[in-house]
Amino acid sequence: GVVVPDEGYLTGAHSLCKKHGALFVADEVQTGLCRTGRMLAVDYEGVKPDVLILGKALSGGMMPVSAVLANDEVMMNISPGEHGSTYGGNPLGCVIGVEALKIMKEDGYAERAYEMGKYLRAGLRDIQRDCPQLTTVRGKGLLNAIVIEPSDTWNAWDACLEMADNGLLAKPTHGDIIRFAPPLVITKPQMDD
Repeated sequence: GVVVPDEGYLTGAHSLCKKHGALFVADEVQTGLCRTGRMLAVDYEGVKPDVLILGKALSGGMMPVSAVLANDEVMMNISPGEHGSTYGGNPLGCVIGVEALKIMKEDGYAERAYEMGKYLRAGLRDIQRDCPQLTTVRGKGLLNAIVIEPSDTWNAWDACLEMADNGLLAKPTHGDIIRFAPPLVITKPQMDD
């Protein structure tokens, strides 16, 4: 449902983990790699996770690639044979991942997602003024959602079907939430369409 945590939430969770000797794990499969307008969503609060999980955008859509990153203190507790991975250590996947990261950084994808996300949310808020069924607009970067007021005859799925009929693909995540996650390379003219 693209629920944006309150400012300080991640810092507080990180502090609690440290206080109680627990690992702070950031699952950034959906939020990581520029999607939220920062390289990682945790970067908004400057929190460094003990374990970081990445996927989806790591290959730039070229092939299935994911990664689990941690420091030696964490990783050296895993002995050979205690873990497995379908694609683990795939040399082609690793090269593609490194290249995708270079492109994201060199082409300013995080900054672009940040600006384009502000533009998208402003446009959604303009629509909200004329559409009483649209109750909430939320998101960070290019990971956004709207909350609608469903009725007995109309819900998020129906709204997504109407949008698809007009050339816009969006994903209903519940009966009242619609997620928008346009490509990181989208332009303003494309968004305006």
